[in-house]
Amino acid sequence: MPDSPRIDLNADLGEGFGAWGDPAADEALLGIVTSANVACGFHAGDPVIMRRVCAQAVERGVAIGAQVSYRDLVGFGRRRIEVAPDDLAADVLYQLGALDGFARAAGDRVRYLKPHGALYSAAATDPGQAGALVAALLAWDRPLPVLTLPGSALATAASAAGLPVVAEAFCDRGYRPDGSLVPRDRPGALLHEPAAIADRALAMVTGGTVQAVDGSRLSVRPGSLCVHGDTPGAVGIARAVRDRLTGAGVRLAPFAAPAP
Repeated sequence: MPDSPRIDLNADLGEGFGAWGDPAADEALLGIVTSANVACGFHAGDPVIMRRVCAQAVERGVAIGAQVSYRDLVGFGRRRIEVAPDDLAADVLYQLGALDGFARAAGDRVRYLKPHGALYSAAATDPGQAGALVAALLAWDRPLPVLTLPGSALATAASAAGLPVVAEAFCDRGYRPDGSLVPRDRPGALLHEPAAIADRALAMVTGGTVQAVDGSRLSVRPGSLCVHGDTPGAVGIARAVRDRLTGAGVRLAPFAAPAP
């Protein structure tokens, strides 16, 4: 009898700042997902939030990933900023080191890296921005997996540098026919119906396809599925996805193992 499918389920966590944020939603999501992309203070997050989320993630066996960003608290990291590659590499290394300190204090380490927002989009197409992310990872003390779109500039650069690459697919985002994400300011960029999102997630995992906004079907082989933690109703959406997957016999587990 063949093994049942296995997938990682990730969400963005800790995206508050000071008095702003939703600790209850973070805690609820940590009971659903298997990997947490934790904001590192540049687009959201602060030391108190980062420490709390890391501690809760370790308690629940959720893998901690560094969700690195442009230095853009005002724009929530969703504005592209032209940063010199050396400066961007330093910014990424700074964020990674900060979060890893809190992960260590909680009894684990940062297990992977995922860019956030505009940096995610830029690194998908811009070899310079992608190279800066890879340079930061190569300066780190051990190879970390990179969570990114398959076929992206970042995936190519990371693979060429010998870094593990995990293909990410988005349950709640619209896809264009070329496999890129629909920009957030365009119609169809974000899905909201939990049942439809859950069905879409299952189709990705067991059928290897996702429907683009023009009705065409794209081939996908995700190593991790993302549900956005800042979407209204995110907890309900993530729970619907998890229930749909596990109800169909899909095993949920982090893609990134604990550090030796």
